[in-house]
Amino acid sequence: METLDGDPDLDPINGDARPFSDWLTTFPLLLGVIDPYTHESSWLLDTTKRIFHHYSGAGVRVAWLAAGPADGVKSFLGPYGEEHLTFSDPDRVAVKALGLSTLPALVLVKQDGTIAASSEGWDPVGWRAVIDSLATQVGWSELTLPGPKDPAPYKGTPV
Repeated sequence: METLDGDPDLDPINGDARPFSDWLTTFPLLLGVIDPYTHESSWLLDTTKRIFHHYSGAGVRVAWLAAGPADGVKSFLGPYGEEHLTFSDPDRVAVKALGLSTLPALVLVKQDGTIAASSEGWDPVGWRAVIDSLATQVGWSELTLPGPKDPAPYKGTPV
């Protein structure tokens, strides 16, 4: 397992920035990490939303982490960004602290800053491993992935 590199600020689009560790005090954090300037990230919005809805009642905080400025993130996500906690990361500091090199990605960070599981690009098997790790950690039901409306696997785009 890797550990978060440093303690960068996470800046919610509707609130004040706080250190990453402040968002981990009570629950682990499941991040759908996207680039609001690529088609590859847009193709997984519905999939990520389905994952977030499934686990939103579990002992986990679900959130978008978008590699762009708040205005662009709001425009890209539209109502998706209003349903769940959404962070903007215009300089990609948090994305890099997570050790990511390809987006979109799904990342599970434990309360101690340990990256419990991570998958880059759209790799349904990798994403399923992340949510299986989460389901085990919080004692929640598993989710079938990929779903019937999910896209075919693809590599993603460089950070």
